[in-house]
Amino acid sequence: MKRITAELWRYRALLWALVERHLHARYRGSLLGFVWSFLNPLCLIAVYSLVFQYYIRFESVQHYTLFLFAGLLPWIWFSSGLLEATASISSGGSLITKALFPPHILPLVAVLTNLMNFLFAVPLLVLFMLISGVLPGASLLMLPVVIALELLFLAGLSLALAALNVHFRDIQHILGNLLTLWFFLCPILYPVETVPEAFRFTLIFNPVALFTEMYQLLFLENAVPPLEMFVVAAGMAFVTLLIGGKVFNYYRDEFAELI
Repeated sequence: MKRITAELWRYRALLWALVERHLHARYRGSLLGFVWSFLNPLCLIAVYSLVFQYYIRFESVQHYTLFLFAGLLPWIWFSSGLLEATASISSGGSLITKALFPPHILPLVAVLTNLMNFLFAVPLLVLFMLISGVLPGASLLMLPVVIALELLFLAGLSLALAALNVHFRDIQHILGNLLTLWFFLCPILYPVETVPEAFRFTLIFNPVALFTEMYQLLFLENAVPPLEMFVVAAGMAFVTLLIGGKVFNYYRDEFAELI
């Protein structure tokens, strides 16, 4: 992990240059450009709100659209970032074969590019708070902490899967299906209270479910998540990052031969 951290600092300018290039490339030629970073989640929210607010109602959720928005935006960052990061090394081509190029830059570029899209949409989420009659409070000062913890967790998972995917290309295809299952195992569409006690373990041992609840507390209830939530989230984030770094360093010397 020390090796990766040292290289990240050394190549930090390259990292941000690649993030900027990816952002511009993603919307190049598009009439609406960065507006799509708002429109894509809004379309999903509109569909889910229609179904779960008017067809299948959750009476315990007062502001369902805001509830949905607070959980769905971080999920889009997580799932899109993880999918792109997993395939980043195997599709890195000539960059990976360059002797001086730090390969861990590529999965982190994918994570940070999607983080930028998430951050672009946060003001829209705050606007939804105001529309819903929920006034932003001091609790939102903890938002950067929650984002930082999710970033560390996602970075660790991305490093591990990106390295493993070079050896087992099926991982990126399996991951798409697993993320669909993972989405429904998180309290994004439904409140935690609706999950039967027998199945609560799917939330307790689910890091993304924990992050989802933390975002919903900040935006929906204007409350700071309990300290134990931060402790558990930090523990999972740092352990995942350490494991991901070790897995990546174990396989990194073989990348150029396998790509």
